[in-house]
Amino acid sequence: MSDSRLGEAALFAFARHETFAPRFGWLHKAYMQVKRDQGAFLAADAPVLFGVGKNMVNAMRYWSRAFKLTREHSPSKGTQAKFSYPTWEARWLLDEDGADPYLEETGSLWLLHWWLVSSRPGAKSHAPAWYTAFHLAPFSRFTTADMTQVVTRHVNFSYDKSPEEASIVRDIDCITKMYARSAPEKAGSPGSYEDLLACPFRDLDLLTFVGTRGKPEWQFTSGHRTSLPARVLAYACLDYAAKFSRQANSISVARLANEPGSPGRAFRVRENEIVMALQKIAADHPQLNLTEAVGQRSLAFTADPFELAWEVLDEQYDFVTRRPGFPTREEWAAKFPELAKAEQKELATKATDATEAADTTEMLFAEETA
Repeated sequence: MSDSRLGEAALFAFARHETFAPRFGWLHKAYMQVKRDQGAFLAADAPVLFGVGKNMVNAMRYWSRAFKLTREHSPSKGTQAKFSYPTWEARWLLDEDGADPYLEETGSLWLLHWWLVSSRPGAKSHAPAWYTAFHLAPFSRFTTADMTQVVTRHVNFSYDKSPEEASIVRDIDCITKMYARSAPEKAGSPGSYEDLLACPFRDLDLLTFVGTRGKPEWQFTSGHRTSLPARVLAYACLDYAAKFSRQANSISVARLANEPGSPGRAFRVRENEIVMALQKIAADHPQLNLTEAVGQRSLAFTADPFELAWEVLDEQYDFVTRRPGFPTREEWAAKFPELAKAEQKELATKATDATEAADTTEMLFAEETA
């Protein structure tokens, strides 16, 4: 069953980014700090450690979590403060000997985008407004008011409480700043140039400005994604399939393209582009096969799709996991046992319990002490 209900796909978290879209260098810097000190975000000198203002520290903390690069858990019973623990995925991508620590490859931005707006049990999205915009919104062209209305409706349907409307508006504003290039009339200004440098996800060209200065509107783009590597798209397809089965099975391309939560909606790609990518990858991976029956194309896999997904993705980056000293998932979990505890707490949270879900995020911006 697809995540057509927001509460099944995303934890209750709004306006945690302090109005800042993720910037170049933030995720690598955050990973390197919390790898050394899991309480780094809570330190009194955190702005000095991270080289940014206090509000940006909060934003870095939120984005690290939203991209599933950290999980948060109290280091001891009776402690409200939540430390940040780097995930194995963060180690794989952002370590100095990782896949792409400085996010120089556009494929890495597509991968992070997928992690941001994807959801599976124990690893739900921490960005419900983003999830709604890409997976649940019924239109491709919108104003801030349009998207705010849709997010509000899904929030009211899915959770037992609602955020202030201003928080949702801030999220929509951040989405447009994160993915859309500046309005044409502002394109030559120094500010827009700085924004372009600061917001790497604009390179994905997922949103475009189509309004006017007096009536700002945006539109999701679609079509052939020349910057989206076939292996990253195939990874997302297999990762999505793993939500429903961790054994040999199959999933239709129509589901991969159209279901809420699917790669097709996340990347705004159509069935044909998914088929071309899967055909290319399946040619080198005998455990994958594209089949067709009664006019319906499906991706068949003869092993755990989650493991196959990582084989395909690892190959895109010259087999990071085969490098000397690279830790297995089990070894990383043993080093940071709090990761499993945080996952178990999330699994125990009811889909509609916004109060419980909010406990895992609201402390991000409370006065915490390590």
